Amino acid sequence: MRLVVVAPHPVSYQASYLRALAAAPGIDLLVLSAPGSKSNSSAVDPGAAGADPVERSVALSFVPIEGLESTVTDPGEADATSASEIRELLRGTKAEVLLLLGWCSRLAAQLVRAARRLGMPVLLRAEVTDLSSHSIWTRLGDRRFLRRMAGVLSVGKASRRYCVASGVPSARLFDALFAIDNSLFAAEADRLRPQRNELRRAWQVPGDGFCILFAGKLQAKKRPLDLLDALEQARRTRNDLRLLVAGSGELEPDLRERAKERRLPVTFAGFLNQTEMPRAYAAADALVLPSDAGETWGLVVNEAMASGVPAVVSDRVGCREDLVEDGVTGFSFPLGDTRALAACLTSLAADPIRAAAMGEAARQLVLSRYSIDRAVAGSVAALEKLLGR
Repeated sequence: MRLVVVAPHPVSYQASYLRALAAAPGIDLLVLSAPGSKSNSSAVDPGAAGADPVERSVALSFVPIEGLESTVTDPGEADATSASEIRELLRGTKAEVLLLLGWCSRLAAQLVRAARRLGMPVLLRAEVTDLSSHSIWTRLGDRRFLRRMAGVLSVGKASRRYCVASGVPSARLFDALFAIDNSLFAAEADRLRPQRNELRRAWQVPGDGFCILFAGKLQAKKRPLDLLDALEQARRTRNDLRLLVAGSGELEPDLRERAKERRLPVTFAGFLNQTEMPRAYAAADALVLPSDAGETWGLVVNEAMASGVPAVVSDRVGCREDLVEDGVTGFSFPLGDTRALAACLTSLAADPIRAAAMGEAARQLVLSRYSIDRAVAGSVAALEKLLGR
């Protein structure tokens, strides 16, 4: 079957998923990108009166992805901005199904409208959860948008619940859970294990210290300041706790100032790309992700767990119900409750052997159940159902 995929920005995890999907038997895959589009968790109703279906600054074009030979060879010839151009671009692909990765506001609405006029079924990967307080207008818009889909791929339990609550029939709802290239991180963890002490020294982490890792952009939705507050509390009983911050962002000056004022042992490693992150996981004893509900999943949790590192997450992080089993693969705590987070840190540091066992349990969980191969299998099952095969 020929499948055309639209992704606002084909980031690393999407590229891995698309390469695997393209390699599935019987799949001929084309990728379209809209680098100028504004990604939005809330959809725009394609049938809404007066809706401006696409921003004129957005160009939709074929893009090559490394290792994906089924993309077109000349990406420069396929730009489209207007409604008619988008419809003709889709028609020219001769695709049987349109797959949307995420919701792209007006652009998504125009794509759906164009596909429906062409009789092309649309499959949506719903990167959304029911963990945030959506306004009634957002819920109504999402409900209308989701019910226009021929099929919906949920990325986790919170995503599936939101889709069900939005009226997606069970017959049109499939699972394609968020996943990463587990083999890459697992192999790097094994390779780097003998270098653990050396890596820790490079980041000023003592060999006998308990290293907490924060990985991600230093922005409000990820609540890194909560982690500093919790670290200060936890160190009153566990002064072996250390924090390694892998990331950069607008809150970095505030974090540095607070860490200095409170004399907290925090190392700022700066931004680390995907090839560098395995070193941080090898140095860490646990990952902490204190984000609010804007964290629709949290792929750093997958990465850490594939590396054998347990995770502590807030109860508003999208992957919590799927990946974090309290006391087994990590811990969860109420969003913003720094005292509860401090208790999680203290519990882990008090028993490093148990923490390591939790890391191994986490690794086995993601390797066995949260793989790109399983996500692709769910996607292919949905595609076959849509086409009656």
